[in-house]
Amino acid sequence: MPQGGALRDAALRHLARFGTTRASLLRVLDRRIARWAREQAVLGAPPDRIAADAARAREEARGVADALVRDGVLDDAAFAASRARSLHRSGRSRRAIGAHLAAKGVEADTVDALLEDDADAELDAAVAFARRRKVGPFARAEAEGEQEGEQTDARHDPRILAAFARAGFSRDVAERALGLTAEEAEERVLALRRG
Repeated sequence: MPQGGALRDAALRHLARFGTTRASLLRVLDRRIARWAREQAVLGAPPDRIAADAARAREEARGVADALVRDGVLDDAAFAASRARSLHRSGRSRRAIGAHLAAKGVEADTVDALLEDDADAELDAAVAFARRRKVGPFARAEAEGEQEGEQTDARHDPRILAAFARAGFSRDVAERALGLTAEEAEERVLALRRG
């Protein structure tokens, strides 16, 4: 059975390589315990003993995670804040960031406190999304007959609006981002990158 020391070492090795939450760390340790249980079954250990040892190891894993939280090594709020900033700069909406953090095991109240309702920040993220997709102010004049600097109005293109909707942006925010001039959009992207 994986002992507390081995589980702690595995947890610290994981934390040295990856930023994570308590829930994600527990999933990593649970997979390690499940792998140990499969190995024991192959070696012919009695199933009831394997199940009891695995249950004890899972309890020890929770103790290891709790100790790392108490020691400040594992901090869900700090992880969430860092990940939210990174995702926001890359053009993710508040909804997409909230879903990502929830999937990582960050509690809902932490996510709600972190993701304030800031219309300018959401517009900045939508502009970054438009830049990544090369639409709106970042579209190139490629269609035949278009002059340099002239572009079609992406604010009314259902495919582009649908891409923004799938990314979690409201129609209003998408239309505002798509309606910016190239200079305004570039300024917003640069300001977003500066933090």
